[in-house]
Amino acid sequence: MDIISHLTRTVSPAVLADDHSPAKQNLLEQFYAIFAARLANNDTYSRFANENIARDDSSFYDRVWTEGAHRDQISRELANAHGVDETASHGLIAMAAPLAFHEIKSLAGTTPVPQFLNDNLNSYQHHIPTWAGAVLPASAIAAKPAATPISDTVSTAPLQKEKEPQGSFMKALLPIIGLIILGALAWALLRGCQENPEPVATPIATAQQDEQGNEQAVVATDIEPASLRIATGENGELYACRMSVGNETLQTNVMNALTGAFGDEANKCRADVDDNFAIDMPAAAQLTTILPIVKNVPNASMVIKGDTITVNAPDDGVLAQLVTDVQAAAPAMTVEAEGPLDLQSEIDESVAAADAAMTNLGDDPDPRDVARALSLQVINFQVDEAVIPDVNKAILERAAKIIDDVPDLNLMIIGHTDSQASDSYNMELSQERANAVKEYLVGQGVDASKLSTKGMGESDPIADNSTEQGRFRNRRIEFMVNDKMVELNDGMIINSDSLDPDLNPLDSNNDDLLPDGDDATQGTAVDPTN
Repeated sequence: MDIISHLTRTVSPAVLADDHSPAKQNLLEQFYAIFAARLANNDTYSRFANENIARDDSSFYDRVWTEGAHRDQISRELANAHGVDETASHGLIAMAAPLAFHEIKSLAGTTPVPQFLNDNLNSYQHHIPTWAGAVLPASAIAAKPAATPISDTVSTAPLQKEKEPQGSFMKALLPIIGLIILGALAWALLRGCQENPEPVATPIATAQQDEQGNEQAVVATDIEPASLRIATGENGELYACRMSVGNETLQTNVMNALTGAFGDEANKCRADVDDNFAIDMPAAAQLTTILPIVKNVPNASMVIKGDTITVNAPDDGVLAQLVTDVQAAAPAMTVEAEGPLDLQSEIDESVAAADAAMTNLGDDPDPRDVARALSLQVINFQVDEAVIPDVNKAILERAAKIIDDVPDLNLMIIGHTDSQASDSYNMELSQERANAVKEYLVGQGVDASKLSTKGMGESDPIADNSTEQGRFRNRRIEFMVNDKMVELNDGMIINSDSLDPDLNPLDSNNDDLLPDGDDATQGTAVDPTN
């Protein structure tokens, strides 16, 4: 994890806007390193760890460095080192601090920020100038490896060479001896890294030991970035909407922005709220500006994941303008147009992702994690067919064993299509495909009572149906937990239908009725024995 490169790519454009001054870019780069070292101190970070820091909170910098003399020194030293006006230096720093804070928190995920920064010290310590020791906690300096100076690698000041006194042969040899020793140490360090490689920013893992002292398996936990996927209809209405977020606070923030842009249509947005996802979305603060832009483009789609926004539209000219407008609204984000559909690559990557997710389930997995892992794979049925492709069979065979091993695991297999046929045909085809998946799992030994199926046809899209990429994403098989009752922590029992998606989103209730014909308010109750 190169923290400084990440912040330079995501935060600096938002701070500098159209100003491409190399001096200011270097100034910010050096500030990020000082800022990271400050946040790596537990006492410093704990002062505002529970605050809701706004991305435009220019006073946040003053709360990180409460000593006015230290703030002045930072502005002055950075200004002098990079040839920037001191007032401008202070303004850049104050603007960058809250943005950098959010980016670092997002990178850290569920890992405490000080721990994350100390674990990745090597990625930024070489950017810290020598004078910064006076404005950093002693622990930040003490954390550095022995014999590793705080360097001033990005300073533009030339190195000064002192004149050597004459008459001392041994003094003349000292630099040579020092170089020999330094070379030996570097060789030893390099060999040690090769024999015991430890990449920076590997997932945090914990190793437990049994009573005999034997090391047990190391368990790593990865946190997925929070994400939002939307698509608009022909008249700018909210056509499809999904989000995956780490807590209800982020869900509420995103829903408020959606409601502000789309009104009551925002209620159709389905949320997956789980601690597998990050609790911070880098673009959250800009959603109130981004969403109206997308709303004004018919049949557009947008996916926000991590620090990247991917957009698409049927018309190339409209798409190019959409990229430009969204980038202007969220300058700290990477905004890109969705590329052409590479069908085989999409299938291969999805199967690999599902396989990796299933490997990480561990013993006694959460049923929702099982459903989420299985839903990652693309089951790309041939046109008008419901035959399981060979590439998916190994995944389903692994799934069969997991489903069989997990007690009381009940899954619903849901089939979806795009809109390129009649509603009735798509409904029938999606049901046949869901049934085909169930039959294959049962053939692998799964108890049929653990599985139920539903065909949704084209009624529950996750993307637009106006582009090849969108139609591809809408043709899918999803797995959902089919628990009928869920016990909450306080002992209260609720019906899990309130947690599961509305299978007829065209009506005004969540009764899990399949749509019948053209009347969205009528339906047929699902048959769990299907």
